[in-house]
Amino acid sequence: MNPADEILDIVDENDRVTGQSPRGEAYAQGLRHRAVFIRTRDAAGRVFVHRRTPTKLVFPSLYDMFVGGVVGAGESYDDAALREAEEELGVSGLPRPTFLFKFLYDDGAGQTWWSAVYEVRCELPVSPQVEEVAWHDFLEEGEIERRLEEWQWVPDGVAAYTRLKAHRKDQTETAG
Repeated sequence: MNPADEILDIVDENDRVTGQSPRGEAYAQGLRHRAVFIRTRDAAGRVFVHRRTPTKLVFPSLYDMFVGGVVGAGESYDDAALREAEEELGVSGLPRPTFLFKFLYDDGAGQTWWSAVYEVRCELPVSPQVEEVAWHDFLEEGEIERRLEEWQWVPDGVAAYTRLKAHRKDQTETAG
């Protein structure tokens, strides 16, 4: 199936389903839908980072520190997180990703989606989809921080990363 033909649930500002639309139309018309972001670490704690292929519908050729994608019509965030992580990493038998938080991404220019952020440890050898991933590696956190100013990153991934850092800080302050 062409990714543009995939049917998505269209949602309101409270993440309630209001209808359905093909993915290509949802993007073209700026219809709010759902997406998942999965921060993937290897056994050494490094983060999976990749550059998207030039054929991607959204943010082609940009770097991303999350794997993920859209939530299909009728699909739960949790099921989409596992499906997307296994598809993008090219693995099967991944542990179910752990839900961290959800936020509304809105770039103010017609790109808006509810975004559920997860994390998972992948100790399996990865073999990313060539249709999705042009380059990949597992990088240390400090390396990602250094590359934030050098590489062009997907804006929704940067938004998720910024919120993830704040989420971690809040957890540390609450626990301490």
